[in-house]
Amino acid sequence: MPHVLQNVVFPTDRDPDLLPLYVDPETWSVIDEEPVRVSNRAQLGNILGRTTARIVAGRRVSFGTYFNAFPASYWQHWTPVRQVTLTVDTEGTATILVYRSNGAGVRQRIETREVEGVAQSTFDLVLDQYSDGGFIWFDIVADDDTAIFRGAQYSTEQEPARGGKASIGITTYNKPDYCVGTLQALAAEPEVLELIDRIFLVDQGDRRVDAEAEYPDVAASLGDTLQVITQPNLGGSGGFARAMSESLERPDSDFVQLLDDDVRIEPESLRRSVVFGRFASTPTIVGAHMFDLLDRPKLHAWAEVIDDAPFMWRALYQEKLPHDFSVANLRQSPILHQRLDADYNGWWMCLIPLSIIREVGLSLPAFIKWDDAEFCIRARNVGYPTVSMPGVALWHVSWVGKDDSIDWQAYFHARNRIVAALLHSPVPDGGTLLRHSRRVDLKHLMMMQYYPVALRHRALRDILSGPQHMRANLATAMPAARALAKSFPETVVHKDAGVPLRARRGRVVFKKLKNHEFDSPRGMRLRWFTATTLIAHWLHAPKPENVRHPEVEFGKLDAHWWRVPLYDSALVSAADGSGKNIYTRDRAQYRRMLRDTVLLHRRLRREWPDLSAKYRAAAAELSSVDAWRRTFGEAS
Repeated sequence: MPHVLQNVVFPTDRDPDLLPLYVDPETWSVIDEEPVRVSNRAQLGNILGRTTARIVAGRRVSFGTYFNAFPASYWQHWTPVRQVTLTVDTEGTATILVYRSNGAGVRQRIETREVEGVAQSTFDLVLDQYSDGGFIWFDIVADDDTAIFRGAQYSTEQEPARGGKASIGITTYNKPDYCVGTLQALAAEPEVLELIDRIFLVDQGDRRVDAEAEYPDVAASLGDTLQVITQPNLGGSGGFARAMSESLERPDSDFVQLLDDDVRIEPESLRRSVVFGRFASTPTIVGAHMFDLLDRPKLHAWAEVIDDAPFMWRALYQEKLPHDFSVANLRQSPILHQRLDADYNGWWMCLIPLSIIREVGLSLPAFIKWDDAEFCIRARNVGYPTVSMPGVALWHVSWVGKDDSIDWQAYFHARNRIVAALLHSPVPDGGTLLRHSRRVDLKHLMMMQYYPVALRHRALRDILSGPQHMRANLATAMPAARALAKSFPETVVHKDAGVPLRARRGRVVFKKLKNHEFDSPRGMRLRWFTATTLIAHWLHAPKPENVRHPEVEFGKLDAHWWRVPLYDSALVSAADGSGKNIYTRDRAQYRRMLRDTVLLHRRLRREWPDLSAKYRAAAAELSSVDAWRRTFGEAS
């Protein structure tokens, strides 16, 4: 019996912004090495259903798109599958052209076939030339009359390495509307539910999902498959650890599929991830890419890695993100055809084999930030890879309208990155991590952002206290960090009250540079700027008139660390555009925090070897199933 690896699908929403991700009926050319759309004939009216579409007479439609091209390279590299069958169902007179690409995105035709009437066409494909990258896809060209596309599948006769179902773990904190939408999307896809053993919805908020008006109907549709678990807010790591723990008790589950709450899913992606996990040669973490929920053709996250020396995360080809599929589709984007190997995948959507969890444990009690990266590194160190899989994706609220480096999350950014490095960094004394951490403090101090520095210092003191603090403050670190904000006037967002909030010298606007470039100082100029600014802020008090009233105004995208420090105070737009923050230089606070920055980082450098040994010795207990179950019991 053939196993379906991938269905060709169309969007569940009638949203024209989504069409480029599923089907490409456009004609393209290249001008100055950039893709240019010559004609655009994409019409929602030609999408007849989830798997059917109209191919208008005389038109050519390509399925070489993000969600419908087959990622041959990933299947060849990570699974033993070598024989794949493409089956295309059509009605009417048409021509089917099957293509492949290589890692450079070069297109090559595999086969051409003319069809008429009601036809089912099969194409035998061999996965033996895709080691560096490459996709397989097909185009359909209608003849004099309109043809109907009735569906397509990529399948194999090979048996998978494992056959269990997946439990889904959704962690939520006051996002009940999103969660109900996810449940409704799952309930509407019986083919996906066949692979799902249990849906664990871990509700950690006070706006309960089961209090939503639509919840009873969707709960009735899902029946015993859905289980709502309520617990105090233990963060993403606590919610996902609970889902992992519960999944371990399910005899029919071989995987847990972690899902964030503020997302919209593509149900076929869930099915694909489970199928890929079943066929993987070794137990493999299967991660999803992330599109922007508020700008849906834009891809914001794909294969992510950790650079050892600074121990910092980034995406491969970070400078190419976000990628806008409405501007350049898959066929016009050679870089997307490479096989990109990841170190970790975000837990907005990530499939984890339970066999890996049984061997390496659950999430660290990190609350949020770095729990996903640390877990994948832990798994990698014992031989289990993470694959960031093309065609497996969802839409998530992106970080475009956020700046969590200066809110309460600054504590977790600092603490969890350093803890992860203490556990896993292969570089002596953490490499350049501590130098980078100190530099982050200096930038915040020069920008008059004292609240995140206070949180970062609290994080360093907690790290120095030893690994036991992580579970001890799991439920209290976030409320404490938010409470601390009341001590810092800069955290107040001044909303529009009808009277414009203005700076004495007005708003400063800077020329926009291309290709993500900045006019930041470098080399000797950077050293001189940093030294003179730090000294000036230490020696000179701000002018009284600049304390009473903001001196200058910046747009959020202009408020960089090499611009704001030139002034005594600044009015800066909030990241989400909801208001403005006022940053004012405080010499006494600056002096105290600068001293603390130097002393804390010096102490951390001195104690790094001993601390690393302590954290590594405690790692198994921190992430153990028994320890987490005690935490769940105590929290309840």
